[in-house]
Amino acid sequence: MSYAGSWNRLPRVSPEAIHSLFQRNLGVPEHLPKPLLAYGNGRSYGDVCLTESGTLLMTRGLDRFIEFDPQNGVVRCEAGITLGEILALTVPQGWFLPSTPGTRFATLGGAVANDVHGKNHHSHGSFGHHVLALELWRSDGSSIECRPNDGTGWFASTVGGLGLTGLIRWVELQLMPIKNPWMWVETRRFNNLDEFWTLNRQAETSWPYTVAWIDCLSKGNAQGRGILMTGRHAATQTELPTFKYSSKRIPVDLPFSLVNRLTLRTFNSIYYRQSVKPQGALTHYVPYFYPLDSIRDWNRIYGRQGFYQYQCVIPPNESEGAIASLLNTIAKHGEGSFLAVLKTFGNKPSLGMLSFPRPGTTLALDFPNRGERTLRLLTELDFIVAEAGGTLYPAKDARMPASLFQSGFPQWEDFSKYVDPSFSSRFWQRVAL
Repeated sequence: MSYAGSWNRLPRVSPEAIHSLFQRNLGVPEHLPKPLLAYGNGRSYGDVCLTESGTLLMTRGLDRFIEFDPQNGVVRCEAGITLGEILALTVPQGWFLPSTPGTRFATLGGAVANDVHGKNHHSHGSFGHHVLALELWRSDGSSIECRPNDGTGWFASTVGGLGLTGLIRWVELQLMPIKNPWMWVETRRFNNLDEFWTLNRQAETSWPYTVAWIDCLSKGNAQGRGILMTGRHAATQTELPTFKYSSKRIPVDLPFSLVNRLTLRTFNSIYYRQSVKPQGALTHYVPYFYPLDSIRDWNRIYGRQGFYQYQCVIPPNESEGAIASLLNTIAKHGEGSFLAVLKTFGNKPSLGMLSFPRPGTTLALDFPNRGERTLRLLTELDFIVAEAGGTLYPAKDARMPASLFQSGFPQWEDFSKYVDPSFSSRFWQRVAL
């Protein structure tokens, strides 16, 4: 029996078949059980990349560079290549991904299918804004070359389309120029949420990258205290520091979670009091954008039961009140999050029908899976998000109710017309079918 999972280790499913794709054999045999679904490097959270029946199409074998124009920063790659593999080629030649999530181990196809975003959404939008073209394979054997504003709807349905419109074969991407691999980064503490809103508004006027870590366990006048991290790509330097990448690994699969109230309180207190750099410092792009990539198998710290990631977006007019209510509810339940990330999206409209990024504030949290106790907390958080007119991120969801998905993604019925009849996922089956 073959098992498949996503990065948060739940749900764990057993598809009927797993079929690996390679450049020499891009076709999908007719006899494979349906539905089909592309599976990249398993870095999504939840079940957007999983099916409990049918066949998972493993795309990591589609890992070729097709073309790279180093003069104009345009690269065309097969969809199974990782973002890190792209950066390894392009950074030494002065080009960087214009939008990147918090891991470089995601595949290019997955970045498009989830229309991922990064610390610079307010200045550069989401990943889909930089896709110039892509090829989509349909289960009837046809191929469609999709481009922005092509008038067909295929681009808008495939960017952020959760892999449901067919198999993305290749993607052509416009990169952004950089002078070197380094970032200029400033870090500042804020004592509560009120200070965050003020500091963040100021930072976004001059910094292309902004993101905050917050302490979910802080209460009262210190509710939402944290650290704001701002950055930009470094200018030309006469002399650069040396950088040597090193990684550690969580070596064992524990039967219990190392994340609990005691360890969280200790970590949060130490992290909040760490040395900040309000005057700025040079930081290599790898630890700046991908700090957790240096800890291999870090998902193991949550134990074999896995964890839920909860990422919501709240509209601008409701952000301050709703974020405070979410933190109050988490504290009331005696819970906290090891990874609590707060940032604001810009006003650039996403190109995908089901794209998550939109104007407002996004809060991302991780909770160890403690069964019904955790699910009760998440249900209460759902109510706050829904009342504020917000929604959850499908790429990081394992239990969103259909009502919250459908209210948060009002184009879902129009999108469903583009779904390949032979493709589906566990996520789609629970929120739309």
